[in-house]
Formats: sequence, C-alpha cells, structure tokens
Amino acid sequence: MSYYSDHYDVIVIGGALAGLSSALMLAEKGHKVLVLERHNLPGGIATSFVRGGIEIEAALHEMMSIGEKDNRLKVGKFFDDMGIDIDWLKVPEAYHASLPGLEVTLHPGFETFAKEVDAAVPGTYDKVLKVLNLCHTVFDSVNELSIHPMSKAKMLMNHEAFVKTAGYSTKEVLDTFDLPKKALDLLAPYWIYVGSGFSELPFTIYAVLMADYVGYGSFIPHKFSHEMSLKMAERAEEMGVQIEYRQHVDKILVRDGKVYGVRTSRGDEIHSDYVISSSYPNNVYTHMIEPASEVPKKAIKMVNGRRLSLTAFSVILILDKSAEELGIKDYSVFRGDTMDTDKCYEELAGLGPYHYITCICHNLANPDATPEGTCSYSITTLPRVDGWKTVKAEDYDKVKHRVANQLIEYMNDYLGFDLRDHILECVIETPMTISHYTDAWNGCIYGYAHTMDDHIVARLQTAEEEKFIEGLEFSGAHQISGDGMGPAVTNGRKAAKNVLDDMQRKGATA
Repeated sequence: MSYYSDHYDVIVIGGALAGLSSALMLAEKGHKVLVLERHNLPGGIATSFVRGGIEIEAALHEMMSIGEKDNRLKVGKFFDDMGIDIDWLKVPEAYHASLPGLEVTLHPGFETFAKEVDAAVPGTYDKVLKVLNLCHTVFDSVNELSIHPMSKAKMLMNHEAFVKTAGYSTKEVLDTFDLPKKALDLLAPYWIYVGSGFSELPFTIYAVLMADYVGYGSFIPHKFSHEMSLKMAERAEEMGVQIEYRQHVDKILVRDGKVYGVRTSRGDEIHSDYVISSSYPNNVYTHMIEPASEVPKKAIKMVNGRRLSLTAFSVILILDKSAEELGIKDYSVFRGDTMDTDKCYEELAGLGPYHYITCICHNLANPDATPEGTCSYSITTLPRVDGWKTVKAEDYDKVKHRVANQLIEYMNDYLGFDLRDHILECVIETPMTISHYTDAWNGCIYGYAHTMDDHIVARLQTAEEEKFIEGLEFSGAHQISGDGMGPAVTNGRKAAKNVLDDMQRKGATA
C-alpha cells in the first residue's frame, strides 16, 4: 500500500520552519499538502539534542519579529493566528558589547538604548535616537510594502525615508549622523546576524534588524527552538497536512517548463501542481531538476551570480556551576578586537583565528534551560563558507578542535577563568555538521549575502523574473527576506502566498 495519494495540490520539500509555514498557510486555505522531510524529525536547525541526559539548544540565539503578547509582530502573530501556542521568554537585554575601550550592556527600547549609549559616550543621545527612529520608520515601510506593493510615486509620497535610504549602504547612512567612533561601535554588533560589512550592507537590512531587535526585543521558546517546529508540525497534521519523515527528494519532475511532481530516493514518484523547495536554488538547478534540459540558462546564471552568506561554528558547553556562581552576567555578549565590520567580514573568510564572536548563556533568559547548579554557554562565530570548503576530510578533526580551542581561549580571557575547568558536556558544531544534518548548501545558514546589488529591495523587483519553472517556489533562508529563523517563517509564508496567488489567477482565467 502506497504512503501517497495519486495527486497533491502542493508538495513541500523540507519540514523546517519555512516549509512548515508554507504548509500551514496552504492547509488553512483547504489545499492538499504533502511535506517530505529527509530527517526523522521536523525543524532543520530549529532543533535540540541530548548529551549526558541534558537537552541542549542546537542553534537559536534570539527569535525576532515576535513581540509581546498584547503587541505581536508578524512572526508572533502568525503563530497565534495558526493556533500554535509557544511559551515565549523575553531575552533580558539587547546585548553586552565587549569592544576595545567599551564594556556596555544595552537593553531594548529606543529611548533606553539611546540613553545607555549616551552614558558610555556622552553627548550622543539625540543622534542615536534619530538613527533608531529612522530605522523604525524604514521597518514600518518594509512591512507595509511587503504586503501592499505600490507605484514608485505613491511609495515616495508615503514612504519617503525608505525610498531615500534604499540605495545607500549602512556606512553611508550612519556617516551622515556624525557620531563618534565609540557610539558607532555600539550600534554595530548585530551586523553579524546579517553577514555583510557596513560598506556593503544595505541600510534597509540594517534598519529592519535594529528596529526589530532594539525596538521590540527578542524572544526564545521556553522549550528551545524545537518547541516551534514540533508544534508547527503537530498543528499542520491537525489541519490535514501529510508529513513524511526520512523521505529524501532526489528529483523535481518538470515537463514543458512546468512542475508535475517529485521523485524520492526510494523511488516513489509523487505528483502535484506545485512544489515549494527549502533546498537552495544552487542545489535544485544543478542537481534536482529532471530532466536537466528543463533548467533555463538564466537560472544557472542567477545562482552563480549570488554570493553565499555565512555559515556557523559553535562550541556549546554545559558547565558544572550556575551562571551566577561563575560570574556570567549577560545573556548575550558580542566580543571583538575591532568593530570595523568590513575588517571582521574579511577575517571570517578563513579558518581562524576568529576575533569577532557571540556568546549566549541560555539560563539568563530561561532558568530551566539546564538542571539546577549548571548552565549552558555557547560560543559562536559565523564564518563565510569560503574557508571551510577547503578543509580536507583527513584534516577536519584537527581543524575543528584547533578552532574550538581558540574560541574557548578567547572567552577565557574575557571571563577571567578557564571554561575547561567546568565542562560537563562539550559539543562542537561546524559548517560540515550543518550541511550533514540539514543538507544546507555548503553549510550556509544565512542564504545569499545581503549586498548593495542583491538584497530585499532588489530581490522584490526581480522576483517575477526569477520564476524560471512554472509551479516551482522556494522557501528558506535563501529567499527574499533573508536569514534567521524569523525570516525563514516569513519566506515560507511568502512562498505559500505566491502559490495561492497563482492558483487564484488560474482559477479566474479558467
């Protein structure tokens, strides 16, 4: 007896946050949806694992676009609207910046943040607040325009700040505020979450990031990121979505420029009118389309013209004392030898040593993260894929442990004690780990790099031109909204909306 029906309205490849978001939206509209997930659990990197009897968060530092219960932002509202009840915990601060000449803890709220920068760099309050208010204005415009596209003339009339800053880099816009270097340094640490130095990073992307994180704060699920994916999968199945695990999709079947189904590695051929793929376009267009002759040359040109963003290297430690006993005071610490973001970006091209990192102590937002008397402490750097592509199999173990030791030593100096004296469990995650467990292209977790030539504004303008095969949509970090777990949800919803819009057009002309 076959697992599968003769036909589905939509097949979703990948049961991580993006794919599940697509499935939920489509099921809500009554469509017959199949999700095929290669792993034995949903979630992708939104997952957890167990070591020494302790559950450990695999990846999530902070979740954006959630908002307080009485003032939800778009991702939090989506979960609520779908009937997915997540126990959200608010992260206590924006971040602690440990930079040359600066040790400053900053908290969310535009005025609060500006006051704290001013306390560290006197005389900067008004200018910092103006920066943050500009970010908020652009953030509101992006959210509105993503739902209600409009003409350029109307856009200029109603979204002047967005239009005027859209063509400029973060560096170019921030330079107009004439802030002291130390104040600019305190406005910079989040750059790593979007993965381009300020001279290349579009101000639009920076503005959205800062307005969301600084303006509204960030959240984590009480039961780790896997709480999101498990509850999303459970709700999807309640709504009629069929989810099959350990089912790897080898091929997307195309005839005369149109999708008609997929083939799994076990040989099942499953038919549908639409396919939403979480797999990177790089992989889809070079390996998955059958026959290969159906891949337009423009599709190959597109993926070759885009630059992959960042991957991840993390050392996750379970320590034998509480954060309080160890003197760990901050949930999130960004530490760097410099806040020259372009210089930091260049350093991330290699295999270390890395001198810009982020550290998270989950217990300071979630006291239940580990058993009493212990704490979870992760040290993460987000290198580019370039260097890690050069690591040979025979050198992997040596390189992995060298980099892990360098990161631990770097934080020992900051903390004032040797972390290795307190380790109960140690897990090292590398780009290869990510690639192996999630099939992410080259281990890239952040999709395509945001640059002045390729970012959300440009991608919105070229989105229709990049629909190379009818019925094929993409979701995941590599799509329009970019990287991170919050944007993955948004990208999944966008892919579903594209399918629903196409169905409506075809229904109207039938």
